Amino acid sequence: MRKLLFLFIGLSLIGQSMSKNRTHDNIRGWTILSNSYSDAIKVIDASKNYNINHLQLSHELIMDLREIKNEAKSNVINSLIDRAHSKGIKEVVLWDHSLYELDYYPKKFRTGPDSTLNFDNKAFWEYFKNDYREMMKIVPNADGLVLTFIETGARTENQYSELLKTGPEKLAYLVDAVASVVCNELHKKLYIRTFAYSDAEYANTIGCIKHIKNKNVILMMKETPHDFFLTHPNDKYAGTIDRPTIMEFDTGNEFNGQGEIANTWVEYVTKRWRNYMQRDHIIGYVARTDRYGDTRLVGKPNEILLYALKRTTEQPSITDDEIYNEFIINHYGEKALTEIKAAFKLSFDIVTSTLYTLGTNTANHSALNYDPYTSSYGRHVSGKWLSPPIVFVGHDVNRQFNYWKDIIQHIAPAKLKSKKSVLMKEAPYVLTNNWITDKECMTEEYLKYIIAEKKYGVEKAQQALLLIEQTKTKIDAENYNQLYQLFYRTLLTAQLHSAVATAYWGYRIYTRGGSFITPELTETIHLALNEMKSTSQKIENYTEYYPIGQWNWKDDAKMARQYYDWITLGTWKEYNYIQFKY
Repeated sequence: MRKLLFLFIGLSLIGQSMSKNRTHDNIRGWTILSNSYSDAIKVIDASKNYNINHLQLSHELIMDLREIKNEAKSNVINSLIDRAHSKGIKEVVLWDHSLYELDYYPKKFRTGPDSTLNFDNKAFWEYFKNDYREMMKIVPNADGLVLTFIETGARTENQYSELLKTGPEKLAYLVDAVASVVCNELHKKLYIRTFAYSDAEYANTIGCIKHIKNKNVILMMKETPHDFFLTHPNDKYAGTIDRPTIMEFDTGNEFNGQGEIANTWVEYVTKRWRNYMQRDHIIGYVARTDRYGDTRLVGKPNEILLYALKRTTEQPSITDDEIYNEFIINHYGEKALTEIKAAFKLSFDIVTSTLYTLGTNTANHSALNYDPYTSSYGRHVSGKWLSPPIVFVGHDVNRQFNYWKDIIQHIAPAKLKSKKSVLMKEAPYVLTNNWITDKECMTEEYLKYIIAEKKYGVEKAQQALLLIEQTKTKIDAENYNQLYQLFYRTLLTAQLHSAVATAYWGYRIYTRGGSFITPELTETIHLALNEMKSTSQKIENYTEYYPIGQWNWKDDAKMARQYYDWITLGTWKEYNYIQFKY
């Protein structure tokens, strides 16, 4: 039986001894992103079972505090705050971004070069702080804010000042201005979110934090650097800054299926959290409970991710197997434990061989979109955060790759490897070191790796669905249908990606012409195109309920048909309108 060989590079523990004053469980938080009021209520009502003492309202509910000036918005937010408090959640905080766009601020303050704000104008800061006072009055029962202050509307570091010489100083001054109102005047909490696309930007962020004077400001850092990818290492900076820090977990799986397919892995969550629990300054976690729409985890199989954080926090010595057992028995009974647990454990392998390609994410916020989505080949590459940038890929591939010289060199379109591409901003050293070339480099060797990996995902998805089918007489009909539909959608997703990936990367070889067009390649593409059509039709004919978040699962069939037409009709402009002929 094949064993999981896909490794988390960089997830090793950074220390074995616990902090002398361990406070990792001070904050046990959830974040609600969706503006579905009914789903938000269900999440809040379930919080007591998880000992949640901290709730964040964000994204579709409220992204910027200024939205609270809308009466309909403030009514919803105030209602949810009160509901959360009534259910025992002591701390409810709202998301905010600052600065807002320049035109939000009166023109009289935009007297710097190019109409930037003049940070040396004391009147501006009085206006700025009073604006926060007035906004906070609208939500009097809110317990604080979660502030994103980097790369927001009017970028703070780009504003004019002779007194504040550097970007970090400007950013810190803004944070202190907000803190002076939220913390000092109103005696509420202020959490600041760190965010960076590179190590250089992290250095800038850390430099800013060192300039922040207000000691009440708390940090919030992501479980991974930059964004939430399963192949990214842990954030090496978390716990190294002398401020209380909470870790943000994306259990809503923005890039990994958004709860529309199986995200039922325990080991991934506990491995990261156990690591962070051993670091200094970490005072708790906050976990996302959805990815928009009706993708909430509560009441669904993917809720096991929230349970994994809860139990690991309560009992650090608990095993992953015990977590699986407890959750499954509590929700489905003991009779189906063996089958459901085995299916749940397969989900990580399925997703990392379906929405990922050779160790790096190739899905557009979970959606099928290999090309022309540029971020997959630069911004989101896990190799940005690894030194050396090496990954071992199992999934029936079973070999080590360099993220840049091997993977991106071959799977990225030529146009995305030039000095005009996103790579020049995201990882310029890749280009200056000549690790990649701006030519088409896709080959049959790499196509075979991709086909092997995608077929592996299909096989695992088939195994998982078969296991669920074996529980039909062991659990009630409603639970069975929910599990079956989740894993059936997972299987269709794996099958569609397998077909489209084969056709797309095969077509890239085909467009190289000449000796690259072999009978084997032509037959491979032909079969994949047929599979694309048949699987797309199955998805289009799917009539059962499924949650819809930022990603609409059925839209993948539309994208597959678009690829089919581009390839078979020769209408793909980026590939010189070359038509595949069988």
